Amino acid sequence: MDKNLDYKGRWRNKTVAFRVSEDEGKLIDKCVALSGLSKQDYIIRRLQCRDVVVQGNPRVYKALRNQMAEIYEELKRLESVSGANDELLYTIQLVAETMNGLKGECE
Repeated sequence: MDKNLDYKGRWRNKTVAFRVSEDEGKLIDKCVALSGLSKQDYIIRRLQCRDVVVQGNPRVYKALRNQMAEIYEELKRLESVSGANDELLYTIQLVAETMNGLKGECE
């Protein structure tokens, strides 16, 4: 097995893999993009029930902008938001929390 030394000097030679649905994969990818972390770091933090603290950077701002554009287009398409749109509501909540956290960073 290959060993990989991470930024904290730990040897990481254990691979963990799992399958997700297409929708679950998209949601994970959105959460990762909005966090500014690598997918590995994001998943490890979430599995350890640790907070994901978003550090504003150009990649995070671009992800937020793109996600807001998607949300705007979806809201234009919908006549009303209902229980059938749980994924959209979760994404809106995630973006709002992220933007609120970044707002405090700018002050």
